[in-house]
Amino acid sequence: MRLDFRAVRTILICSLITLTGWLEAEPAAAPQWVVFEGTEGPGRGKHVVLISGDEEYRSEEGLPQLGKMLARHHGFKCTVLFAINPSDGTIDPTNRENIPGLESLATADLMIIATRFRDLPDEQMKHIDDYLRSGRPVIGMRTATHAFSIKPDKPYARYSYNSRVWEGGFGRQVLGETWVSHHGAHGKQSTRGIIAPAAKDDPIVRGIADGDIWGTTDVYGVRLPLPGDSKPLVLGQVLEGMEPSDRAVPGEKNDPMMPVAWKKTYQIPEGKTGRAFATTMGAATDLLSAGFRRLLINASYWAVGLEDQIPEHANVDLVGDYEPLPFGFKKFREGLRPSDYAGW
Repeated sequence: MRLDFRAVRTILICSLITLTGWLEAEPAAAPQWVVFEGTEGPGRGKHVVLISGDEEYRSEEGLPQLGKMLARHHGFKCTVLFAINPSDGTIDPTNRENIPGLESLATADLMIIATRFRDLPDEQMKHIDDYLRSGRPVIGMRTATHAFSIKPDKPYARYSYNSRVWEGGFGRQVLGETWVSHHGAHGKQSTRGIIAPAAKDDPIVRGIADGDIWGTTDVYGVRLPLPGDSKPLVLGQVLEGMEPSDRAVPGEKNDPMMPVAWKKTYQIPEGKTGRAFATTMGAATDLLSAGFRRLLINASYWAVGLEDQIPEHANVDLVGDYEPLPFGFKKFREGLRPSDYAGW
């Protein structure tokens, strides 16, 4: 039997074209978020949705690590969402208009958010609005005080950090404060956490002593006193430099010290009352501080009503390799996909 080389060549070329097309299409079809399934621990059966999306503080690195800790050590199921470039499926913190997977909030027991100036489409914002109307708990980190910057003509513009409909938008109405100022010198003066005198016995700071919390992020300015029933938990001592051993800045920068972590209740119009915890710390590098990790783990327990089960020294060990990039604009790891953060 004679072999028709022209026919074979045609078949091979067609197969190669089909395979190439499949390989090119596959990454965009890959999951646009990651899920860490909890096993044993007080959080078993509870679902945490962690929403990253900021240009500067590497929430796309920090929140997967926090999700891993909550799942591996404490039993929570954790879904981590990212700002995604829709054209190629890669993580792109500079894209302010797309965070796929927000529908997972429908089954969430806790929302942890670390976004900055997002202007999400209405169909994505609806999931956040529905969640907040239900009064379920919220943890906001760093730039979550100015999580949204939504065009005035859009249905959810009231969530914008500069909203005139809801003063201060999401930050002020839910977390207790919107963007005000850098109080410490940005990138030059780091933060040491001091437990607020009235919070010494609060379960959220259980196992944390003065100085255990340290971060490279500077102290944010807030308007004092914080509104409503906000209770300061940790005060931010402005340091002279970027090392945890640096001296406190003398004078008015630390007199009084600004709160860098507090808890409160919130209720948006036509919504139920819920719990909120906010911290103006939260760069990915801040998670290198065991004290700061403990604060976030304890706050997660409190938020879902498990404060009686917060151990004296919760397990806050990092899970897997964790080498976060320093904060800064346009300094994220390009070309990564959510699947790159999957696994332990």
